[in-house]
Amino acid sequence: MAIPTAAQWRGTDHKQLLLFGMSGLGKTHVSNLLRATGGWFHYSVDYRIGTRYMGEHIVDNFKREAMRNAFLAELLLSDSIYIASNITFDNLAPLSTYLGKPGNPDKGGLPFAEYLRRQEQHRTAEIASLLDTGHFIERSRDIYRYENFVCDSGGSICEVVDPEDPNDPVLTALASQSLMVWIEGTEAHTADLIRRFDRAPKPMYYHPDFLTAKWAQYLSETGHTETEVDPDAFVRWTYAQALAHRHPRYAAMARNWGVSLRAADLNGITSAAEINALIEQALEDRQRDR
Repeated sequence: MAIPTAAQWRGTDHKQLLLFGMSGLGKTHVSNLLRATGGWFHYSVDYRIGTRYMGEHIVDNFKREAMRNAFLAELLLSDSIYIASNITFDNLAPLSTYLGKPGNPDKGGLPFAEYLRRQEQHRTAEIASLLDTGHFIERSRDIYRYENFVCDSGGSICEVVDPEDPNDPVLTALASQSLMVWIEGTEAHTADLIRRFDRAPKPMYYHPDFLTAKWAQYLSETGHTETEVDPDAFVRWTYAQALAHRHPRYAAMARNWGVSLRAADLNGITSAAEINALIEQALEDRQRDR
């Protein structure tokens, strides 16, 4: 679908929406709200990654850890216990735990080469999950009779596409199927995200060029060897720089492929009608500015 006018969006009986932006700014909140109001199918890219494409890797990692414990190993080898991932839309910890953090193994760190290998697995899984959007649009309509569809994309979507390439295969597919909407934060939101991450650092996916450069820079600035790096300290240091790295990529996605909504404008919304009103205004603004 081409980017619609406000009137076209208002008049369509089949609204198809893809939300993108940094985790923590409201993508899942808006998606959950739309689903709760009825008539909207909620497709979570991160959930799809963690179940369809990374599920076996995640569970194998659990089993690998269980085999380190003699008691659990005996039960596992005799098929007396079953190990599974309980990943949900709201709890993606199994995926984050598998991705891990590089650094000191005594602090839970992975060798950097293994960290890069898992990052590459995530990149492949994210692209596949994004390209599954069209399948789920059809599935939601054919099986469940949903008229409207919202794709809750992962925060790292901007790392697996080239927003300046008009022929980018992932963005071309997504933009042909849905209206792409950036949930844009402010500097205040960025500061809050950094504070939240600092309190509870978690693994993330990064573009390999960015990640490799930051790893080399961190080792150089700290004088640490790979096994001396505190995994949490590295991901805290990298996260703040990743926000600055991602912002212009998100902006280019909105400029070339969709529209943007301010995260602050989503505070307090309670209905699909309010969300659609914000989208219509964004479409009007885009049409006027062009």
